[in-house]
Amino acid sequence: MKSLYLDCFSGISGDMFIGALLDAGGDYEHLESELRKLNIEDEYRLTYETVVKNGITSTKFNVVLTNNDASPHEESHNDGDAHHHNHLHDHGHIHAHHDHSHNHSHHHHDNRTYKHIVNMIQEADLSEGAEQIALRIFEKIGIAEGKIHGVSLENVHFHEVGAVDSIIDIVGAAILIDQMGIKKVCSSAIPVGSGRILIDHGLYPVPAPATLEILRGIPLNHTKIKGELTTPTGAAIAAVLADSFGTVPSMIVEEIGYGAGTKSFPTHPNVLRVMIGIIEDK
Repeated sequence: MKSLYLDCFSGISGDMFIGALLDAGGDYEHLESELRKLNIEDEYRLTYETVVKNGITSTKFNVVLTNNDASPHEESHNDGDAHHHNHLHDHGHIHAHHDHSHNHSHHHHDNRTYKHIVNMIQEADLSEGAEQIALRIFEKIGIAEGKIHGVSLENVHFHEVGAVDSIIDIVGAAILIDQMGIKKVCSSAIPVGSGRILIDHGLYPVPAPATLEILRGIPLNHTKIKGELTTPTGAAIAAVLADSFGTVPSMIVEEIGYGAGTKSFPTHPNVLRVMIGIIEDK
């Protein structure tokens, strides 16, 4: 059974995850063409590049918003990464003002409720596998946000994940998992970082409330690194996909990928490592 192990020694975010899968042989052209089915391609462009993080060659995936003066806007508002540019140091939450889709009224952020995003995915004619994975990840985040803000799932407005870059990260992750034929996912414990971050509602401890809620029941890993290492999207990807958390399983590793975060640390490479191969069924 083709399996994936997430080695999250520097946390996980949506763009780190996609970068790692591309680095491990994921089909970028397939990713790009499938994402066009969402019909929001006038709002973003994709880039990816090879970068070196503390001596480790890795792939950096970027979602660049096109309806504003946005620079690469990876959801890794932390990915071990504290924030990558100056849009409100909001590592735990991607706010509505990050959704610069003002000249495409049908997809304006005010309409990006949970129900709207579900409809967008269902109408995109993705493969059954990719569609179901994307819907499960959005549901995981929606339930967490609803619980924190005291609203029902149907009434959750996705200020945080309604932004274009997060939609791309989540649906893109689902597309690549499906395209690469990965049937089983395992993960390390999840490091969340430490310190405090400024989000829309004030100064909060790391992990941000949404991230912590998403990681309920999942082993966290202590780290002394200051900043937010795991984003809500990264947390949801790991929580939804992985069926076990721990050290590397007994597996034959066939492909290895490194997905780069935005920030660099002095003492270790800020990358997500993935291992793809065969885990023998016991």
